[in-house]
Amino acid sequence: MRILSIHAHPDDAEILAGGSLALLTERGHHVTIVTMTPGDKGSNTLSPDEIAAVRREEGRAAAALIGADYLCAEFRDLEVFNDNPSRKKVTEILRLTRPDIVLTSSPKDYLCDHEATSLLVRDAMFGASAPNYLTDAERPAKPLDGIPHLYFMDAISGHDREGNSILPDFVVDVSSKFRVKWDMLAAHASQREWLRAQHGMDDYMIMMETWTKLCGQRAGLEYGEGFRQYKGHPYPESPVLQELLQDLVKTPR
Repeated sequence: MRILSIHAHPDDAEILAGGSLALLTERGHHVTIVTMTPGDKGSNTLSPDEIAAVRREEGRAAAALIGADYLCAEFRDLEVFNDNPSRKKVTEILRLTRPDIVLTSSPKDYLCDHEATSLLVRDAMFGASAPNYLTDAERPAKPLDGIPHLYFMDAISGHDREGNSILPDFVVDVSSKFRVKWDMLAAHASQREWLRAQHGMDDYMIMMETWTKLCGQRAGLEYGEGFRQYKGHPYPESPVLQELLQDLVKTPR
């Protein structure tokens, strides 16, 4: 199967779904990791174009560790909005990558880019199979045959903006792939430098490990990643991702 992971920034997918993506590629599925932006605001020493070039390469390097493809949608940090031109852009990416399953950001999260990405992806998936929804691309890809299966990753730290818990429908046991997940996130070295300089955070990797442990503990696992399936009409409701990883899927307590 073809799996598309699309989140806001380079490193978001690695933090929230890196282990699951590694498991999927190991089982022979094709994975593409898309970031909405190239992380162009993530530096206080490099220009937007300079840091964007660095972070695109880090995204490619992280994806390559599990044999996945990497694409950037070329929005800009803090400039991801749920409007029609943006929806057309995401629709074209969906038609080009032709996924069976889409993993995207939580509709409630701490950051506007994350929440806008979730809405854009959800609505673009609806339009991607509609032949009369035109994207204005110079060489448009053909519409999808149907709406793919849609799953939301956990919010960062598992909470919304107000600190309320957002619980997953199911948790994937990523204990066997935690080292790979760690290495994928470590490929984003410039992000650690930015967080240390801008936010006084020097525990980037440890925070990811803590969150992955806490998610796993919800289901009696060492390390876990949580997902919720979107089942709104007319999106498919069959548990296809759960079936692909069935021996590693646990119900949170």
